[in-house]
Amino acid sequence: MEKNSSILIVGGGTWGLSSALHLARRGYNNVTIFDPYPIPSPISAGNDVNKIVDHATQSTHSDESYVGSILFHATISGWREDPVFKPFYYETGTIFAASSAEGEAGLKRRENPDHAEPGTMTRLNTPEDFKRLMKVGALTGDFPGWRGWHKKGTAGSGFVNAKNTMISAAAEAKSLGVKFVTGVEDGHVVQLTYSNSNVTGVKTKNGLEHHADCTILSAGAMSDQIFDTEGQLLPKCWTLMHIKLTDAEVEIYRDNPVMYNTERGFFIPDLESKELKICNEFPGYTNFSADSSGRIRSVPVAREEIPIEAEERARAYLRECMPHLAERPFSFARICWCADTPDRSFLIGRHPTYTKLLLASGDSGRSFMHIPSIGGFIVDSMEGILDPIMANAWRWRPETAIGRDVAAPQGRAGGIGKPEDLRDVKGWTDGKATHALL
Repeated sequence: MEKNSSILIVGGGTWGLSSALHLARRGYNNVTIFDPYPIPSPISAGNDVNKIVDHATQSTHSDESYVGSILFHATISGWREDPVFKPFYYETGTIFAASSAEGEAGLKRRENPDHAEPGTMTRLNTPEDFKRLMKVGALTGDFPGWRGWHKKGTAGSGFVNAKNTMISAAAEAKSLGVKFVTGVEDGHVVQLTYSNSNVTGVKTKNGLEHHADCTILSAGAMSDQIFDTEGQLLPKCWTLMHIKLTDAEVEIYRDNPVMYNTERGFFIPDLESKELKICNEFPGYTNFSADSSGRIRSVPVAREEIPIEAEERARAYLRECMPHLAERPFSFARICWCADTPDRSFLIGRHPTYTKLLLASGDSGRSFMHIPSIGGFIVDSMEGILDPIMANAWRWRPETAIGRDVAAPQGRAGGIGKPEDLRDVKGWTDGKATHALL
């Protein structure tokens, strides 16, 4: 493609911004992002106070390990060195834990501490092992059945300020000439346009058509609503909540590692807003309904509330590790949507039939940490120079969705052990009122 080729990006979230930034850095000068909301979008999964950065230690020579290693080294270099991203990265380390023998075995397979760099992972067996890793007063629970490992920040483990990262990436892209079209009419892409058996661009809600030499579909969980991915993308949502901290508590939680129990949940402090972000761990919620054609699919919806079950589980998690905060009202709560592929590998590459359409989706719940670098791989794919092993792993692969088990946990634990559906929840809460808890 020529540097003045017209390139449209559908979605100004994590991967859309990264794609735009890398396109501009490579000299492409006719790049436009469309999004219904100003950046950062309030419904973007990336518009969050913070996100975990971590990479499981690889011990095999499989293609999956190869791709994971390349991805991690590219993104950690971005967090550590790129001035657009470096200010928002906190290499605090992470406490990984599980509450059952089965969960611990799964955690050991994932984190592979026996193959970690010497001195980067420490075994945790007792409540005191967990408590000593944070300041006095941070962890006050009994940690029933908890066992795990502490991974040092030097191994590339910690968290990032997600919202401010998105703002920084958008500002840099704009300074390099990327155009942003936002708004519920002008920026809302309702469909792709076609001519001569190819994608020619997009149509927005205001009725206008915008033509492009290449259209990048990077709308996250909404991508399947714009283009039929033949079952490859399954939108699921997770829940997050915030708890206000006092000034004294802010200092107690400052500079502590992330604490992530793969069967219960995790928390990360946001010192800017003086809040603690909590997420309960489970395999996600779907939202199945029939579309206009009668096809049953999971449809994302935006709510600044969470299912009552999620609040119950989050507070149960807090009672185990921080009971002094367990009954405190939530200052904010919402659901956050991602899109799982059947194998949880990304979906990045040109469509085999509509060759002017480049798909960039299938985050599978682990996209944000890659914002410094994923756009580079997306542009590599557009230019036809993506590493062939990565290209094969991320290719258009509808055959993997044939007979897909939508109730599969896909490597996630917690909750009832499988995805639940929003239609079946007991009710909704913002966490500010008192509810009967488990």
